[in-house]
Amino acid sequence: MGPRAAMWRNLLGLRQISQRTISTASRRQLINRVPEKQKLFQEDNGIPVHLKGGVMDNVLYRITMGLTVFGTVYVFYVLTVASMPKKQK
Repeated sequence: MGPRAAMWRNLLGLRQISQRTISTASRRQLINRVPEKQKLFQEDNGIPVHLKGGVMDNVLYRITMGLTVFGTVYVFYVLTVASMPKKQK
């Protein structure tokens, strides 16, 4: 058996493995939760859409707002320090 035959056999083996991986992945059934999420987010209950996901959305919102406020204050501080002339020795 020559080197071409061995290479061809390896390619066929790789093809079979890849087909097996793809075909087994498609057998898994995922539960469609889109209708549940649509009901949750379209419900008119006075809660902003960015907080309707629950406690985790609220935590992420507060962290984001805190970082935004801190960043804004820090930028003003740095600009103020940078605008002051350095003392001459």
